[in-house]
Amino acid sequence: MAIRSEWPGHTPGQVGRAGFAGRICAGVSILALAAVPVAATPEIQSWWTGNGVRVLFVEAHELPIIDVQMIFAGGSAADPAGREGLSMLAGALLDEGAAGLHANEIGFEFERVGAVYGSDIGSDSSTVYLRSLIASDKLDPAVANLCRVVLQPDFTPDAIERQRNRLLVGIQQKKQSPAALADDAFRAAIYGDHPYARPEEGTEQSLTAITRAELINWHKQRHVTGNTLLAVVGDLDRAGAEALAERLVQGLPAGPAITPVSPVPAMPGPAQEHIEFPSSQTHIIMGQPGMRYGDPDYFPLLVGNHILGGGGLVTRLFREIRERHGLSYSASSYFSPRKEAGPFIATLQTEASQSETALSLLRETLKAFIQDGPTEGELRAAKQNLTGGFPLRIDSNREILGYAGVIGFYDLPLDYLDKFIARVDAVSTAQVRDAFSRRVDSTSMATILVGPAPGAPQGTAP
Repeated sequence: MAIRSEWPGHTPGQVGRAGFAGRICAGVSILALAAVPVAATPEIQSWWTGNGVRVLFVEAHELPIIDVQMIFAGGSAADPAGREGLSMLAGALLDEGAAGLHANEIGFEFERVGAVYGSDIGSDSSTVYLRSLIASDKLDPAVANLCRVVLQPDFTPDAIERQRNRLLVGIQQKKQSPAALADDAFRAAIYGDHPYARPEEGTEQSLTAITRAELINWHKQRHVTGNTLLAVVGDLDRAGAEALAERLVQGLPAGPAITPVSPVPAMPGPAQEHIEFPSSQTHIIMGQPGMRYGDPDYFPLLVGNHILGGGGLVTRLFREIRERHGLSYSASSYFSPRKEAGPFIATLQTEASQSETALSLLRETLKAFIQDGPTEGELRAAKQNLTGGFPLRIDSNREILGYAGVIGFYDLPLDYLDKFIARVDAVSTAQVRDAFSRRVDSTSMATILVGPAPGAPQGTAP
């Protein structure tokens, strides 16, 4: 949920892609949940504070620390048209000045008690994070400072211009990145006028237009009780967690949740765009809107994609494109669910002179998988890999916190972790074939290529 931060939970989870990436809130990769043995799943408790904020809590007594996420609905997808980047700019300003303290003073207040603060903006939500030692002489001032940041940001003119300029520099740097250019063009192609098409950091024009009054209004709309989820993991019992939760949210004003993002419309048909870029490699992204969290086809699509392109070195795409034809170092696919349909993506990099051949093979492999589905042997191997072949992923409080945030923010059942393995094991080849045939249309994909024009000399990016 998207700026890159050091703590989990920023990008919507990429389902079926090797590795761990997260954007808030919940954007922890649900694939990581697949690796959790049933016996190791933490108990997630839930309740509502006195002023109406939902809390998810996991006791973890191995270390004397506490981890907290405050998740506010409405990320970049809720930015008004023409004000793209509003959420990113506002989120970056929270600790740049609050309650009369400037950024250095706020940072010092966290550092002097050994606390860690972070913030994150994604398409669906914005998040603030705190890690602190549990001792009261450390936790109390850390919580007070967090509340200062959340409730009383100053949005001073000098801080606004400093952070605005930082984002503008980032936009210029994106122009030198073929991967970033491909990603922006792909989202525009599959989402059209939908808010998910918008770049989270905005554009030069939209960032320049944002006023201080709009930033203050953003804060007033987002940081209210009805728009907030609290996740807590750490060395507390239930009573201690309830007391902490009340302290964290007691200053939030009453207010409703913001209007949810609208459903994603179907693509009108296939689209292809080639963006010229002076590089030796061509970046290829192909896909369409995929699925949302809680989707009824989630598990067949998860398991099927693990076979298609999400399972690392043993997938159909890797075997066909890398091993048999040597056209790319790697080729992969993944679903990235959100509140509404996140993208399904198949991607690779290849030598520019071979881009058309590699793209053709990518399309053929995807089409064959949709038509025929997996073999029983592939399905069996994928299930074993998903349920038992990954290392334990819940090995830190931060990771548990991220999973609790995903479950709470995307309205998944509290026993989701407990039932995950069984639901993976229950998937059949027929279910995979049926889900892919209905949900993935190889004839209606958006395809983006970023690299030299066909026949042009290959170069190196500046």
